[in-house]
Amino acid sequence: MFEVKWDGYRLAVHKDEAGVRIITRGGHDWTDRFPAIADAAMQMPRTTMILDGEAVVLDDRGRSDFGGLQRALGGRGGKRRAGEALFYAFDVLYLNGHDLTRMPLHGRRALLEQLVEVEEGKIRLSEDIGSDGPLLVSAACELGLEGIIGKNVEMPCRAGRNGDWVKIKCVQSEGFIIVGYEPSRVALGGIGRLLLAARKSDQLVYVGGVGTGFTARSATALRRQLDAITMPKPATDVGKRNGAFVKPVLVAKIEFRAWTDDGKLRHASFKGLREEADAASVYRLSD
Repeated sequence: MFEVKWDGYRLAVHKDEAGVRIITRGGHDWTDRFPAIADAAMQMPRTTMILDGEAVVLDDRGRSDFGGLQRALGGRGGKRRAGEALFYAFDVLYLNGHDLTRMPLHGRRALLEQLVEVEEGKIRLSEDIGSDGPLLVSAACELGLEGIIGKNVEMPCRAGRNGDWVKIKCVQSEGFIIVGYEPSRVALGGIGRLLLAARKSDQLVYVGGVGTGFTARSATALRRQLDAITMPKPATDVGKRNGAFVKPVLVAKIEFRAWTDDGKLRHASFKGLREEADAASVYRLSD
C-alpha cells in the first residue's frame, strides 16, 4: 500500500484513563503545543489507544506545509501552540488494553479505519492511495507533495529502518556555488557542511548548507580542491558561521526537497560537482 508522505512532525497520541498525551519521536511531551489534537483524542470513544501519525498544517491547496507548521509553533524552538494543526493517523499500536504491534499492518489499518474519519476533525486517516507506485509518485510530485511512502501490509510494527517502509521523495536538483565549508574532525573528508550560494542579479546570496550525500572518496577529493582555492573572507554574507571560505568557482549539484521561509535549502544532499562541460548553470533567485 502507498500513502502520502506528510511534511510535519511525527507524533504518537496516547490516550488512557488519565487523559491524553502527545509524544514526539524523541520522547518529549508536546500535548500543550497541540491542544486541538489532544481535545479531539479526548472525544474519541475508545478508552485506551496509541495512534501513530504526523501533525501537519495544510496550505490553501491542501498540501502539508512544514514552514506553516513551524510558524504555527513559533518557529524553530518556539513555544506557541499550533491550534490549526491536524493529525494524520497512519497506524494504531494499542487499543482498549491490547498491544497491536505484532499484528500485520493490514489488520491494524482495518481497526484504524473504524476509529478515524478521512476528511473530518483534527484527527484524520492517512489514506491508502493505491498500489501503482511509479504513477503515484509522479502525481505526488506534480501536485507539489513531499512524496509517498510504500508499506508492506503483511508486517508487524517493527522499530528502526528495516525495509518495511520505503520513502519515495519528490526532489529538486540544481547547481549552487560553494562559498566555503565548515570543518569537522569526524565527517568524511573533514567536511562537516558545504556553504552554498545562488545568484540574484549580479550578486551571490547564501542559501544554506549541505552535510549529506558524500562518500569517503568524493569528500576527500573535494576537500583537496577546496583547500587549493581558500580565501580569507566569504564571497557573500553567510551570517556568523565560522568556516573555511573559498573562491566562488566550484558549482555543486544539489538535490533538495524545498525552500524554508527564510530562503534556505531543505533536505539538501550533495550529488557531485558540475563539470565545466556541463555548462555549470547556477540557480538564480527571483529579483
